[in-house]
Amino acid sequence: MKTLEFHRDDCQDRVTVACAGREVSVYSYCGYCRHCAGVRVGRRTIPTPQRQALSGVRQGAGLDENLLNAALMFNTLVRDGAAVECEDDAGAGFSSMYRY
Repeated sequence: MKTLEFHRDDCQDRVTVACAGREVSVYSYCGYCRHCAGVRVGRRTIPTPQRQALSGVRQGAGLDENLLNAALMFNTLVRDGAAVECEDDAGAGFSSMYRY
């Protein structure tokens, strides 16, 4: 597992990380990537809320509302955090967590 430090651009309200040789938006890519294990906030790593929401969906809970709440929570974690924990040790880059 690797740690990808945030690069913040406060003028455009944008947060990016270096992923597979390019800069990608944490909000658009990491939040929906199957390699994202969590957000580092202080000394703790908080698991990605989207993964938890998807596991709840597989158990029969409501899909839309849970995923929306998970995305909002992820955005809050990114606002307070400093890095993303990434399980992509091979360097393949973004892979959607919603594909089977």
